[in-house]
Amino acid sequence: MTTDPASHPAPETVTDAVQLLDSMGYDSTVTVADRAVHCSSCGSAYSPDDIVVHHTFRFEGPSDPGDEAIVLGIEIPSCGARGVIVSAYGPDADPEFLHVVAALSR
Repeated sequence: MTTDPASHPAPETVTDAVQLLDSMGYDSTVTVADRAVHCSSCGSAYSPDDIVVHHTFRFEGPSDPGDEAIVLGIEIPSCGARGVIVSAYGPDADPEFLHVVAALSR
């Protein structure tokens, strides 16, 4: 398992970023709801303050603001799960989802 994204070409698409993180072991299913990150591995919900962001990839469409997305490779230290969060940002972002992503990005 490779753990250094610098040893790979920079991802050009959201799909490339997700595949890269998956190859690095970010393979637990995590979801965002109710201003929390939910982990399917342990079944718990966590505040953004309990999450560590290891990798961030931002994508901007050449002309369409609707193409803006962010991909985060995260870890939940208390249970050891590592997963990927993908979100739109900009005008198309879900405000509640964006609240969690913004809190994670601090």
